[in-house]
Amino acid sequence: MDIQALWLTLKLATVTTVLLLCFAIPLSFWLAFGKARWKIVVEALATLPLLLPPTVLGFYLLVLLGPRTAPGRLLIHLIGHPVAFSFSGLVIGSMIYSLPFAVQPITSGFSAIAPEILDAAHLLGANRLRVLMEILLPLARRAIFTGAMLCFTHTIGEFGVVLMIGGDIPGATRTLSIAMYDQVQDFRYAQANHTALLLLTVSLVALLFVYAWGRQVRRA
Repeated sequence: MDIQALWLTLKLATVTTVLLLCFAIPLSFWLAFGKARWKIVVEALATLPLLLPPTVLGFYLLVLLGPRTAPGRLLIHLIGHPVAFSFSGLVIGSMIYSLPFAVQPITSGFSAIAPEILDAAHLLGANRLRVLMEILLPLARRAIFTGAMLCFTHTIGEFGVVLMIGGDIPGATRTLSIAMYDQVQDFRYAQANHTALLLLTVSLVALLFVYAWGRQVRRA
């Protein structure tokens, strides 16, 4: 087992999930209740990573975040080094690739809340921020938990995006999925089997948590 790859993968999944929830919750709130005509464009863009091949997404991120583009030069100026082939690049790529796994369940959770509850809150003078924090988040906690677990598990199993934007640098960008690929390439099938079993176990445990917690919420 590649311990460095294991800890890097867990770190990447944790950072990606936390940052993505901070972005996905406001976006899901707007998608659920916004009235803008161009909302359908944002919905399509937020869903696109589900259909786009990971290598295609990784390639465009690699080009976009490189020193030849304005966003890439700006990020280099802000953080002092190129984003590509670094942990920061992995986080950016993972957030974009896992965006639908956070936005879709949270948006559905917000949309499922009875409109009468929101209307009563507005009549009592609650602003949008208070409605989000005190009504929507507690009532949609199952959807938020599901989105968080899906993002965490999806990030752990990423391969194409992290390989394209991060490469295969030991201790810096080599995740478990890339380590497993290297093990297969080197005909170390026993080690690859251990890595695969770990990835399988993490995914299964995450799903069990989602379904178990969902039952508890329904009973409450």
